[in-house]
Amino acid sequence: MSYQVYGVNGPVVIAEGGRELAMQEMVHVGRQGLIGEVVGLKDGKTIIQVYEDTEGVAPGDPVTGLGKPMSIMLGPGLLGDIFDGIARPLRALEDATGCFIGRGVNLPSLNTSKKWDVELKVKPGDRLSPGSVFAECAETELITHRAMLPPGVGGVVKSVVPDGPYTVTDALAVLDDGKGGTRELTLAQEWPTRAARPVGKRLPLNMPLLTGQRVIDTLFPIAKGGCAAVPGPFGAGKTITQHQLAKWSDADIIVYLGCGERGNEMTEVLEEFTGLSDPRSGKPLLSRTMLIANTSNMPVAAREASVYTGMTAAEYYRDMGYHVALMADSTSRWAEALREISGRLEEMPAEEGYPAYLPSRLAEFYERAGYMLTLGGAEGSVSVIGAVSPQGGDFSEPVTQNTKRFIRCFWALDRTLAYARHFPAINWITSYSEYLGALEPWYHERAGTDFSELRMRVARLLQEESKLMEIVKLIGADILPEDQKLVIEAARVIRLGFLQQNAYHAIDTYVPLEKQKLMMQTMLRLYDKAKALVERGIPIARLKATGVFERLIRIKYDVPNDRPDLFDGCKSDIDQCVERVLMDNLV
Repeated sequence: MSYQVYGVNGPVVIAEGGRELAMQEMVHVGRQGLIGEVVGLKDGKTIIQVYEDTEGVAPGDPVTGLGKPMSIMLGPGLLGDIFDGIARPLRALEDATGCFIGRGVNLPSLNTSKKWDVELKVKPGDRLSPGSVFAECAETELITHRAMLPPGVGGVVKSVVPDGPYTVTDALAVLDDGKGGTRELTLAQEWPTRAARPVGKRLPLNMPLLTGQRVIDTLFPIAKGGCAAVPGPFGAGKTITQHQLAKWSDADIIVYLGCGERGNEMTEVLEEFTGLSDPRSGKPLLSRTMLIANTSNMPVAAREASVYTGMTAAEYYRDMGYHVALMADSTSRWAEALREISGRLEEMPAEEGYPAYLPSRLAEFYERAGYMLTLGGAEGSVSVIGAVSPQGGDFSEPVTQNTKRFIRCFWALDRTLAYARHFPAINWITSYSEYLGALEPWYHERAGTDFSELRMRVARLLQEESKLMEIVKLIGADILPEDQKLVIEAARVIRLGFLQQNAYHAIDTYVPLEKQKLMMQTMLRLYDKAKALVERGIPIARLKATGVFERLIRIKYDVPNDRPDLFDGCKSDIDQCVERVLMDNLV
């Protein structure tokens, strides 16, 4: 049945002429075959969201339904490449159309001509169920790609090909589905981006995603399979924080989603990630990274679709048994795309013009994260770290407030800290993590029974300092009693020596959990020793005069990550300084 364009309003196209198009069906619009998706059916007309520039589309142009939802081709070749919001490979698009993306060029996500060295894992007669691995190939130097049966597919293997080089569309095995039909198994499979991939079981979140960033790992940890938001104003360091997490977190695979960001920022990401080495293997970091770029000058409708593209790819690698970290930068730009499209659809606006379904869309996105038992019996996870860009740093705006409903880890970036060159600029008073209780047994087993107590004491000192600084702003620090002066001084050591971290320093850019614990022990040892001096009536200024506080701030640079034994010398230095002050007081 033929359809034709009735009206055009930016990325929204209204078609008429038939009644067979279904909701979320993928369509081609106009004589160039622009990619679109059905988002509404009303009064005999079909409302289509077009993911490309609609310039030149006119009433009467043809509209063709493809009979399937908006999907992405999944298989080897996703890692190490960069895609637009609807999963078209940008490098292949450049080869096909030049520096500027041509319209109506519908390239598959995967290179269908490249051959992969495939090893078959099944033989004739094997019974396979959904999620079973039937073949493997080396996708990159770091990641083994496990070809799985798609959800809903199972049966008995009738025949397999010998090991060797094959493309993603070559038939590797033939499956008898037990209903009189057969199915050819290939390296590639398609999946609709807006539908979550099924799993066997959702598992408890009881293992942290270690990042090597002290303020995160110690004070505000995120669990593998958890969700975190990184809100902050312009210049507060959202992007550099996500870069650090992408490089240093112990996730197996990174999906970096640039959603509505400036083109120069995505260029920096490409250049930086291309030149970086994976700290664990020494191989290129891009070997375990998938990049999705839908910059602010790209079609707004594709920006709305990009988060689902990234999540679908992350779920696919999770189903192989990998731990995936999805960096979404930023969900605010995605919400702005929702608002713009909603306005063109003439929907009733809610707070600040955002559509009334903003909370449900955020929930759909964040709830696809989790630590899962896959259909194939493996364990994998998708952790989501979403940057939020509230205008003017106002955390009361709708995107930030609704995001807080669906995440359990909140890393609030502070403009004042960023301007003071304190990075990561995570405010330790307004940030929180609700994963602490669930992760307690893991820290107890791996970091020692006293780790949680050390963390609580550090947090308490920082909170006490925050209260005292309100008094200091009014009357000054000189009239404070000595014990309160000590709190301020000890908190300063923690802020500068522990919470502040230099991403460009070879030692300080990543700190293992063992060193984090030793740093806390050493700093709290100084506080306890100094407190004993204050209780004897000795002014804290005498201990400060020894320089021990400043030396303790520098241990993050002076003590290498692989030399924990050097902390014994730091503790001995504290004891000697305290003893010297005591002796001087007796004299």
